[in-house]
Amino acid sequence: MASFPTALQRNASLQAYHSFGCKVQAAGLAGFSGVEQIPELVAEAALPSLLVLGGGSNVLFTRNYPGLVLLNRIMGMRVEKEDEQHIYLRVGAGENWHQLVLHCVDKGWGGIENLSLIPGCVGASPMQNIGAYGAEVKDVIDEVEAWHLPDQQVIRFNNSDCRFGYRNSIFKQELKNLVVISSVRFRLQKQPKPNTAYGAIRQQLEAMQVSRPGIADVSRAVIAIRQSKLPDPKEIGNAGSFFKNPVVKTAVADELLAQFPEMPGYPDTAGYTKIPAGWLIEKAGLKGYRQGDAGVHQQQALVIVNHGSASGEELLAVAQLVQKKVSDMFGISLEKEVNILP
Repeated sequence: MASFPTALQRNASLQAYHSFGCKVQAAGLAGFSGVEQIPELVAEAALPSLLVLGGGSNVLFTRNYPGLVLLNRIMGMRVEKEDEQHIYLRVGAGENWHQLVLHCVDKGWGGIENLSLIPGCVGASPMQNIGAYGAEVKDVIDEVEAWHLPDQQVIRFNNSDCRFGYRNSIFKQELKNLVVISSVRFRLQKQPKPNTAYGAIRQQLEAMQVSRPGIADVSRAVIAIRQSKLPDPKEIGNAGSFFKNPVVKTAVADELLAQFPEMPGYPDTAGYTKIPAGWLIEKAGLKGYRQGDAGVHQQQALVIVNHGSASGEELLAVAQLVQKKVSDMFGISLEKEVNILP
């Protein structure tokens, strides 16, 4: 994670603070290590809008940002309580997500090992309800603390208050731009039961010759899978999965299966089927597509990549082309997972 300015900077580069690495600026930029610093920074900047970034791994800037960008660097981990089965771990929103996973695996605390190597910071985990390989973070979040900008006070949200959905939460909906997540409390298992239901994990464990996996084995398997399929943002600009996997009525999925018998699909809620967006994009012929320095990743079609100097507008144009091609071919509208700014 890039170092951050402790004092307000004007017309500052954001290139090092978001994973697409586009050359954009913010009218104001500063970092904070405690929510009590936010009001004074906002007052000093006196700018028309505010954006809080953690790792910047789920945002695409299409042009310079006209407001204040605050970098959330609230750190710290502490066990707040425990019972016979669980550890309740409070983690600062600015902590690196993958480092948290490794810490918990090392301690033998289960629940987030399937979410290994997801880029970004802890504060984004409840906002996005991050998920991968058969797990979602909503299943281990006990409480979220956030700074309410209008009232300038801390609010606590229990799990149900967060209104988690597929890559969604109250923090992306009703409370978007109204709160700054400061910490998350996770309920982790003392006697973890590894989740190996996802097919790719089972295959990787077999390749690793692991017959009785623990959470460390699951974490290593997930890391291996992700490294084989997904590009490293340090090497090529990207935000991981750019689109959500669409959920359609099962009757619609059955009609598509008649045309495309090889199409994968997974049961979702009653009467609905989830279809992998990556498969749809690849079938539309766009895997490895490139227009200038903006393109679709050659190994994972779900990922839009910046090969060097692509602008945010150019990357967005490729994403929109992907949406159009998939819609034309399958009648399915792909929803962006990445936050497009401004």
